[in-house]
Amino acid sequence: MQVFKFGGASVKDADAVRNVAELIRNKGSKDVLVVVSAMGKNTNLLEALVESYLKGEEYQNVLNEFASFHRQIIRDLIGGEDQGYYEVENLLIELECALDGDLVNRSYDFVYDQIVPYGELISTRIVSHYLNSAGINNRWLDARNFIYTTSDHRRARVDWSVTDDLISKKARRLVEKQLTITQGFIGRTSGNAMTTLGREGSDYTAAIFAYGLNADSVTIWKDVPGVMNGDPKRIPDAVLLPEISFKEAIELAYYGASVIHPKTIQPLMRKGIPLYVKSFVNPDAPGTHVADHDRQEVIEVPCYIVKDNQILLSLSSKDFSFIVEDNLGHIFNALATCGIQVNVMQNTAISFSICANNDGRRINRFLEMIGDDYLVENQTSLVLLTVFNINEETNLNRLIETREQLLEHKTGNALQLVLK
Repeated sequence: MQVFKFGGASVKDADAVRNVAELIRNKGSKDVLVVVSAMGKNTNLLEALVESYLKGEEYQNVLNEFASFHRQIIRDLIGGEDQGYYEVENLLIELECALDGDLVNRSYDFVYDQIVPYGELISTRIVSHYLNSAGINNRWLDARNFIYTTSDHRRARVDWSVTDDLISKKARRLVEKQLTITQGFIGRTSGNAMTTLGREGSDYTAAIFAYGLNADSVTIWKDVPGVMNGDPKRIPDAVLLPEISFKEAIELAYYGASVIHPKTIQPLMRKGIPLYVKSFVNPDAPGTHVADHDRQEVIEVPCYIVKDNQILLSLSSKDFSFIVEDNLGHIFNALATCGIQVNVMQNTAISFSICANNDGRRINRFLEMIGDDYLVENQTSLVLLTVFNINEETNLNRLIETREQLLEHKTGNALQLVLK
């Protein structure tokens, strides 16, 4: 049994969907579950819809753009109005009804999770219907009926006992009968509210299903040859990493490597399920193999991870106490409450500095929570450079160039620099 995951770039338009169909036809569809993301950049579009809606701004144009995009793909694939067209129209009506409801008085995170999942729901309806029309018989499966989570909206945690039981006992029977198409990124609470697993969470969905299905492998299909030792757009001489250990994959994902979602690896490692990262442009190429190895360290070259849109916050207590005197517990509790991912942290006797993704809404909430007790300095529009597997010959000058270095943190064989 295999799990395939296709991201937004792999289904960004009609030709891309056709390519996915041919890939599945050639690779085989027996005992396969396919996880599909929202098409193209539609998650960004739905996020803009949420922003406009909650600000009381006119959002109909954004909604129309979202609807028109998918209607055009259906016309390009199918050519007319049929069952697949009406299934999508029904979902668009659901989305409009949600916006017409009482969401406006709910929190941003809750509203986000009731709106943004429609990208995945509609995308998978289109892919499923097209595959059936192309003679690749499949079943559409609603991931919300199998992945149950906490109510931590936008960063929901999986209820593993319920989820594993549902997937192993019910979803497995369906996948054994025919090719199954489902959504990434989404789940639901026991109270039937939709939730999301965190941005780019479709990889994690593939791992969740693979765990419950006891799958033989997971393949993530990307628009790159596999896991590279750096973003080719920034590192012109980036090379493919043909093999990675589970341990190394976890570390790379933790440091921000965008090819693999950070939570993907652990469920696979728990059951020894190998992961392949391959190119949907060249599906016969070997790609990257992630699995247990005799050696924990398989990567032989430095890996460069660059994260933009970072913020550096430096905190000191207003009551002249040392930062470690009861203060760190308060700070970490606030960070957890706000769902802020800390990428680097460093402290002295009187100050504590963190570098994090500059999610304005979450950062502002954090500052409100701690503002009465701490003096805070912040710098924005920063870059976090992480070099994993660094050695004496590693040349950073081409990446640092003329940037000012604000913070340096070294742990083991990883060096992190916050640059302005």
